[in-house]
Amino acid sequence: MRIHILGICGTFMGGIAVLAKQAGHTVSGSDENVYPPMSTQLEAQGISLSVGYKPENIPADVDQILVGNVMSRGNPALEYVLNRNLAYTSGPQWLAENVLRDRWVLAVAGTHGKTTTASMLAWILEYAGMQPGFLIGGVPGNFEVSARFGKEPFFVVEADEYDTAFFDKRSKFLHYRPRTVIMNNLEFDHADIFENLDAIKKQFHHLVRTVPGRGLLVINGGDKNLADVMQQGCWSECEYFSIDGEQWSISDCADDGKSFNVNLQGKLQGSVQWNMHGTHNRLNALAAIAAARHAGVPVVHACAALSEFKGIKRRMEVRGVVRGVTVYDDFAHHPTAIEKTLSAMQEVNYGGRVLAVLEPRSNTMRMGVHQDTLTGSLQSADEIYLYQPEGMDWGLDEVAKKSQKPAQIFEEVENIIQKLCSDAREGDHIIIMSNGGFESIHTKLLTALEK
Repeated sequence: MRIHILGICGTFMGGIAVLAKQAGHTVSGSDENVYPPMSTQLEAQGISLSVGYKPENIPADVDQILVGNVMSRGNPALEYVLNRNLAYTSGPQWLAENVLRDRWVLAVAGTHGKTTTASMLAWILEYAGMQPGFLIGGVPGNFEVSARFGKEPFFVVEADEYDTAFFDKRSKFLHYRPRTVIMNNLEFDHADIFENLDAIKKQFHHLVRTVPGRGLLVINGGDKNLADVMQQGCWSECEYFSIDGEQWSISDCADDGKSFNVNLQGKLQGSVQWNMHGTHNRLNALAAIAAARHAGVPVVHACAALSEFKGIKRRMEVRGVVRGVTVYDDFAHHPTAIEKTLSAMQEVNYGGRVLAVLEPRSNTMRMGVHQDTLTGSLQSADEIYLYQPEGMDWGLDEVAKKSQKPAQIFEEVENIIQKLCSDAREGDHIIIMSNGGFESIHTKLLTALEK
């Protein structure tokens, strides 16, 4: 079958493209924003990419169109598909019908930590010899691809609450019918499609409804919003995790976060020695260990697997070190994620300063939904550099004014780079946070620092 994907360079649809290719289909796709790591991954898989949504980019002999959720009415390619009555479906629906059917699906849901936790879980299963399939919204270092078909029965999927497509406004994760579910946390986000927090809770409750009675829900026991979801009804076994909870918990954590013990009902189960940092990542690990145990992996084996976990691209990823200055790339774009990332940086700064660079790029951020909490989320940094993008509904002046740490606003990426080159000194850590390409600021900054 010849498949063409509209919005192919999104992390989800790019993963769908890889799965379709591995399943034996001929795959091509179109997108406006074509940049690494997704573009290079797709090209390495032999998938043809076209820039722009021109009708002529759709092959004449196409059998099926997969429509990404970024596509909306009025898009030239989409209007061509509708007017020609071409067969089309959504990415989640195609995944459910062609990959997930008859498989043991392990789904990772939550406002934050989905990509990291799903990557940990897939690696634990791989380490145990299970060769799982997976679809993850990032590129795990242990696999170097965001998706693969894998061997039956296990399949790990990052379960996103964002809507499915222009014609299907349900959350993506409602298509997956998982047997094992991790629910990491729940906050208000995606203000472009959810009118309030209760609307998101409703979707999570619908996810709970799809889990079989013999399935398992692994739930963050410290999250009040998830507690509200569970009060709406549950028909499956539940296990709860938190730093010092009664079921899954953590103890004896090293100051730099590189080792900790895993406990179940107060009894030591194993110890993790790794290179990850931050309380949020230790909780992610705890959830992945619990879910893997449901699939048959002993805790001690899961701990050993995590000791070889290599992290994920764009999650506190070191992009380079020049003259003692370390430059990181991170996907953080919600105040909670920003705060957790900067808190984790305190475990790796070794006395150096943390210089935080933020592009408020997500739809929710650009709408100003998080402007009241953004300042507070940045206060673990020593210096703050804010990028004011064109077309944002509000200005960053109040964020900078309220900050207790030095904060500056820039309208040009080149000016940020010049200022960082002037300010940075040996031992500093520059963490660049954005959920987009940010005009390749990481590469440009490293080049400028070398000069």
